[in-house]
Amino acid sequence: MEAGGERFPKQRQVLILFLLLGVALAGWESRRYFVMEETESGSFVANLAKDLGLGVEELAAREARVVSEDNEPWLQLDLQTGELILSEKLDREEMCGPTDPCVMHFQVLLKKPLGVFRAELLVRDINDHSPEFPEREMTLKILETSPPGTVFPLKTAQDLDVGNNNIQNYNISHNSYFHVSTRNWGDGRKYPELVLDKELDREEQAELRLTLTALDGGSPPRSGTAQVRILVLDVNDNAPEFAQTHYQVQVPENSPVGTLVVKVSARDLDTGTNGEISYSLFDSSQEISTTFELSSISGEVRLIKKLDFETISSYELYIDASDGGGLSGKCSVSIEVMDVNDNSPELTISSLTNPIPENSPETEVALFRIRDRDSGDNGRMTCSIQDDLPFLLKPSAENFYTLVTNGALDRESKAQYNITITVTDMGTPRLKTEHNITVLVSDVNDNAPAFTQTSYTLSVRENNSPALHIGSVRATDRDAGANAQVTYSLLPPLDAHVPLASLVSINPDNGHLFALRSLDYEALRAFEFRVGAADRGSPALSSQALVRVLVVDDNDNAPFVLYPLQNASAPCTELVPRAAEAGYLVTKVVAVDGDSGQNAWLSYQLLKATEPGLFGVWAHNGEVRTARLLSERDAAKHRLLVLVKDNGEPPLSASVTLHVLLVDGFSQPYLPAPEAEAADAAPASPLTVYLVVALASVSSLFVFSVLVFVAARLCRRGGTASVGRCSVPEGPFPGHLVDVSGTGTLSQSYQYEVCLTGGSGSNEFKFLKPVFPNILESDLGRKSERSSTFQNS
Repeated sequence: MEAGGERFPKQRQVLILFLLLGVALAGWESRRYFVMEETESGSFVANLAKDLGLGVEELAAREARVVSEDNEPWLQLDLQTGELILSEKLDREEMCGPTDPCVMHFQVLLKKPLGVFRAELLVRDINDHSPEFPEREMTLKILETSPPGTVFPLKTAQDLDVGNNNIQNYNISHNSYFHVSTRNWGDGRKYPELVLDKELDREEQAELRLTLTALDGGSPPRSGTAQVRILVLDVNDNAPEFAQTHYQVQVPENSPVGTLVVKVSARDLDTGTNGEISYSLFDSSQEISTTFELSSISGEVRLIKKLDFETISSYELYIDASDGGGLSGKCSVSIEVMDVNDNSPELTISSLTNPIPENSPETEVALFRIRDRDSGDNGRMTCSIQDDLPFLLKPSAENFYTLVTNGALDRESKAQYNITITVTDMGTPRLKTEHNITVLVSDVNDNAPAFTQTSYTLSVRENNSPALHIGSVRATDRDAGANAQVTYSLLPPLDAHVPLASLVSINPDNGHLFALRSLDYEALRAFEFRVGAADRGSPALSSQALVRVLVVDDNDNAPFVLYPLQNASAPCTELVPRAAEAGYLVTKVVAVDGDSGQNAWLSYQLLKATEPGLFGVWAHNGEVRTARLLSERDAAKHRLLVLVKDNGEPPLSASVTLHVLLVDGFSQPYLPAPEAEAADAAPASPLTVYLVVALASVSSLFVFSVLVFVAARLCRRGGTASVGRCSVPEGPFPGHLVDVSGTGTLSQSYQYEVCLTGGSGSNEFKFLKPVFPNILESDLGRKSERSSTFQNS
């Protein structure tokens, strides 16, 4: 077997492929098989499985196929039996013409691994054609003075068969003047010559008619006949002579019809009709007769049909020059057809794999063969594809190429490739053939769903209706088909104390989120949870995102009055001295609102008073002050109705009733009675001491009751305190302070820190102390001092 390494570039990949092929072809030599022409279709030729040393199952598994050089479907391989059979009846003359032997080259192509086995089919000739003369009758003019032994050429019969089945002998009908001698041309063909045995006598016999018979060597032999008419002429002693006995010319195959190929010339020394020369083709085949035209007068040979180097590369013409006296001369013309680059390369796809899974390693996409019918540089070819594609061309045996991927493909980057295979020859001008292949990349689940945001913040107003759509999450998957179908779900909550299953739900198909129940801002202001997105690939891929839900406050809590208490057994009475000036601080209404924001901004308004115009309420801090100087005409007891209203929409409100008592001398701590001035130096009576102590006790009890009430309200809203530590109220009182000043309910002087005793189980107050300057205690002390003074008075 011819070494395949000389045919390929010395590249690393090709060397590896060559080594693999060398192993696959070890022990195999090019085989030659024989078959007789006209053998019926389906006839057995050979057992390829046996000759290749392979089993029938292996032939089928490796997708064995027969590929002929000319892409003609003359042979086929039966994969069930491993036999090589004819796919149609063969006609040797149609396949090879006069070429002998008639050999058809073919390859047996195997895959997985790739193997190419060369073989030949020799088509043997049978004697199925009889010799035929180009003319049914030929005329010879022979001088009567011709001496015995003179030779006269006769036209040759044609037999399409070859070898022994071609013409082997000529004979002529019995006569006393001539016999036929069978001669051989240089190429082995035989031609007849008529030999004169004795002198002719025109006066005795001016014309003879003989039958020339051509016999082939078949068994049984076939024959063909033609009539030979011999005219006996007067003496013509000079035969025409050619200037050259052999002409040799070259003609490009793309020469147009009518091109002058060669001009032959002969001369005759005789005169008159004996010197008039006419030219004719001698012993010409049908192919020559239909390709060239010879002028009988000028001897010019011209083309009458286009030449094709790939079909016939040379011609041999024999030209006869005859004069009017019957003498003739002959010459030969060798015409060589010069190849031009007139055939584009051919590309035949043997196998194609489509689509290609993404992320696959080097994968075979296509196996194909290239061919150029020209020769020399015109038949040498290069094969290439675009440089910017992730594919490679690997040459193989017998002009086969393999198109493979250059690494893994990514469908998400590019799902389709248009590959143009370009085959270019080395002729002038260069011709090329392009073949387009569209390669699709199939999807593999290699991309997890990706949320459009890593975290989502949603808002929902409290007191919402159940099943309210509060927002959506969305994830996309770069894969395709089922690998890109996303399903949403709620993941286990980050905080085990959050009852997520009763708060929200998610639509698994579109990611819509719904509130399952009505939310209360004062109980739960915000909560977080995770959502997951999983595709339907195998295995499934997933991702997650964080969702934070903010509950927006609604104005659903009316203001609550902390001071003065409205549920006390006896109303609280504020004491005001009649000597108080305008703007005197009588008391301060303290209120809180469980809402937040502007829903908790409180404003105060005096709705009703016993004596309008005497007292006023500051709208922003609830301070009740005198509007003018007091007089003796003003009533001693006054009842004030104060309205506390928030800034919500619609606004909510609460009211509180104040009792004010005007007293004399309250502004001066020690105003003795007129009758007691004389006893100024005497010690205070025990009754006075008791009154002062009682008033201080009542005031302290009152302050303690207010603080207990506030703490109870806060504990009910904020829940049970943790064991062993200070409880931080939740709900409407964020942080560790009861802050009723930021929303307009208390001034900074009225911020208190509330803390419960740990572990008592009864939620008792541990202490209640002011955080800022103790103005409230000062006011209460001042009021206590006033009461004591009043009692002393």
